[in-house]
Amino acid sequence: MGRVHSDVIQFRGSHYDFGFMQGELLKDSYILPNRKKQWAPPNRNFTINEQQAKMLIQDFSPLIWEEICGLADALEWTMHDAIRDFGGYYLEYVRSGCSIFTAPDFMVRNYDSAPLGYEGRFALYQPTDGGYATIGPTMQITGRTDGMNEKGLVMGYNFINRRDSEDGFICNMIGRLVLENCATNAEAIALLKELPHRRSFSYVLLDQTGETVVVEASPRKVEVRQSTISTNHFKLLTEENRYQIEDSKRREQVMQDYKQSSPDAFSAFQLLNDSQKGVFSKKYATASGTLHTAAYFPETLEMGFALGPDRLPLMLGFQNWLDGEKLYIKRINGKLDIDIPFVNMAEI
Repeated sequence: MGRVHSDVIQFRGSHYDFGFMQGELLKDSYILPNRKKQWAPPNRNFTINEQQAKMLIQDFSPLIWEEICGLADALEWTMHDAIRDFGGYYLEYVRSGCSIFTAPDFMVRNYDSAPLGYEGRFALYQPTDGGYATIGPTMQITGRTDGMNEKGLVMGYNFINRRDSEDGFICNMIGRLVLENCATNAEAIALLKELPHRRSFSYVLLDQTGETVVVEASPRKVEVRQSTISTNHFKLLTEENRYQIEDSKRREQVMQDYKQSSPDAFSAFQLLNDSQKGVFSKKYATASGTLHTAAYFPETLEMGFALGPDRLPLMLGFQNWLDGEKLYIKRINGKLDIDIPFVNMAEI
């Protein structure tokens, strides 16, 4: 078992100042030099249109643009480099798994990917210049793998397919845009229908009404259905699915069978986090091993989080934090059944 950890970042202030603070932290982090190695030619096979990306980010969320500016200034980078690394537009995304189970009062989500693709950052951010406060794991600094906002909107996504990509935002930036700008499922659906999507993903949404919706989004079309379970295949846009979806259907069936027992939140967390129950994945070598399990509670604004299998969730009171309390925690520790660090932990 290899030890891993996520660094906890807490900030209240403007987006520019949040970006600048993160840039200062990144100067002493392994994340950027490791990313540079990972994305070096020939692997970094993407380009960006700086003006187009800038226009889209400013159109959909000018405050996140300010955050990127703060990052660039702190790191003394050009805006081209900052947009490329932090703008969430055009960037290639590592193939992943992921499983999501919801009920009217909670969402439990496994994030499945490769350890070397996980940056090990967990952020609580309360902006003072607009946008909703958010809590959740970060991806590519500005993006989110899943999360919840102060209005009780919860979001998680499932990878579907890389095939036939088009110009657009990638999943983690889309997640951030949704959480920062939307208070309800309806608002999030409207935004997801408006955004340009680079890849095919399902976006699972739960708000304080207790209703869950799954938004199937591809670069070509966006459809919405109701479901409390989501894995890695579309039910409506089936032409966008990968050829091999057997494991996705298997995990879906495990959760469907378990749903008949009307599990509470802790039981659902155990279902996804227990390494013997059939949902947690140890396929780290194929970029589809479970890295974290997260539980979100939209009514109480509480959250549970664990790195690795067979663990009790670390419970975090987001509402208390919004009310001014500070979390006296700097790291969230865990173990994976593979001795590979996250990119924030050591030089790779």
